[in-house]
Amino acid sequence: MTERLNYHQASPKAVKAMLALEAETHALSIPLALRELVKMRVSQTNGCAFCLNMHAPEARGAGVSQQKLDVLAAWRESPAFNARERAALGWAEALTRIEATGAPDADYAALTNAFTPQECVDLTLVINAINAWNRFAVGFRAPHPLRSDAD
Repeated sequence: MTERLNYHQASPKAVKAMLALEAETHALSIPLALRELVKMRVSQTNGCAFCLNMHAPEARGAGVSQQKLDVLAAWRESPAFNARERAALGWAEALTRIEATGAPDADYAALTNAFTPQECVDLTLVINAINAWNRFAVGFRAPHPLRSDAD
């Protein structure tokens, strides 16, 4: 993969705005481990290697088990996820693929059964932010750095 454009260099103001949005999501009501789990699933859905590479170690550092990360792509079939995680992942997928899903009532009902109204809004912002980051990274083909453990 060849990088199309270094968006950090091309528009520092746009990146600064994205970083400010990201920083604000850290102050919201959604716990760090759940935020990272959602970021991983959205990035899987969008095929964003840059964000997956970034958020996997962050998720583990936040306490997300390796087993959850290993089965995340098949979360619906795994008993590893609790009701809140399932609701968040369902909502994340529904919003990420909104052109196909239309944000179904069933996903919204699961969301509102597991989260307060404030948490619903906060989670939606987290989902929107990672989708935006994915679109920068995938659209401009941002290469992820190789870690020393990458073979």
